[in-house]
Amino acid sequence: MSEPGPRWLSADERAAWLALLSTTTLLPGALEAPLQQAAKLSLFDYNVLAMLSEAPTGALPMSELAARTSASLSRLSHVAKKLQARGLVKRAIHADDARVTSTTITGEGLALVGKIAPVHVESVRKLVFDRLDERDVADLARIGRKLMRGMDANHWILRTPAP
Repeated sequence: MSEPGPRWLSADERAAWLALLSTTTLLPGALEAPLQQAAKLSLFDYNVLAMLSEAPTGALPMSELAARTSASLSRLSHVAKKLQARGLVKRAIHADDARVTSTTITGEGLALVGKIAPVHVESVRKLVFDRLDERDVADLARIGRKLMRGMDANHWILRTPAP
């Protein structure tokens, strides 16, 4: 009995895959360049600060912050240490559970996010949303959530209500 062969992509699937691959390859660098220029931040650094700035108390346990930034705890720990050295975040043992490390955005971090968020949002608009209509935006969100479910069913974005 022979094993089934590869399930090759159809022409339409290949075109969609190559478009997605090009987007996921080029978009991060295009979004990062203005952040580097404005504040010497990587896209991931900015995302960490943005997620903390959106938290009601400005603080999140590292595990929750990792989920919100699509990062491993080790990558996040390295970046949090770097951001702490710049005075943008503080890390401390969680008051209610000594096993949990909590990260808090500082006043300096909040001020930096306030300064560069308009730069970042303009880049996101220019590179993504100015090219899409309302239906495309809804489709992009739906498809992104569907793909994330296949990779990480517990991802933070899947726990947030769809708009």
